[in-house]
Amino acid sequence: MAKQPHLLVEQGDVNDIALVPGDPGRVQRIADHCDDPVEVSSNREYTLVNATYEGVDLTICSTGIGGPSTAIAVEELANVGVETFLRVGTTGALQSDIEIGDMIVATGAAKEEGTTKRYEAAEIPAVPDYDALSALVDAAEARNEDVHVGPLVSDDAFYNETEDYVESWNDAGLLAVEMEAATLFSLARRRGLRAGAICTADGNLVEGTQKGADSESELPEKAKNNVARAIRIALDATTELA
Repeated sequence: MAKQPHLLVEQGDVNDIALVPGDPGRVQRIADHCDDPVEVSSNREYTLVNATYEGVDLTICSTGIGGPSTAIAVEELANVGVETFLRVGTTGALQSDIEIGDMIVATGAAKEEGTTKRYEAAEIPAVPDYDALSALVDAAEARNEDVHVGPLVSDDAFYNETEDYVESWNDAGLLAVEMEAATLFSLARRRGLRAGAICTADGNLVEGTQKGADSESELPEKAKNNVARAIRIALDATTELA
């Protein structure tokens, strides 16, 4: 397999399991919890590091924001040997009982985006692999973390999530909105690969708390290390999936 044009990797450069945050800056945060991290490539929104966690070799690769860049990352990682994908992300809560800092493990993602529509009909569900989903829930419970388990919605238009959209998603029982899970789940399923996602709430659209609206001092205590907690859960899940 030739070198991939965006991730700049080829067969043998990556491991079977990949953690895929959106933010390139989060790649290093994940690597800080691991042993022997080595940067393999960095290009555009994609930063890729190989590392080891409790004896499990893994790859950490950012996807950028949204479906199109996520699709490129998933396609190219799958081309060179990744078989399991775990998204570690942030999300905006859509139910009033979900607080900033709460963890959500996705059981599916509504397709309010355009990327998956180029691959398949909207009626085909975007769902995680059962083993990946279970591993994330088990890892959270082992750390005595309360997690919300349920469906998300993946949306393209961050600045056009109007009150009507939020109300309809809330009424449908969707837990939160983010931008990548539907693409990740759909492409992994189509290739016969495993994918799961854990996201931490960094705002609540029903309660009117937007991402970045609160200062660190105003956040609930559990929100101050929310990303680090999600990272540890995802890393623990890799040991079950390896």
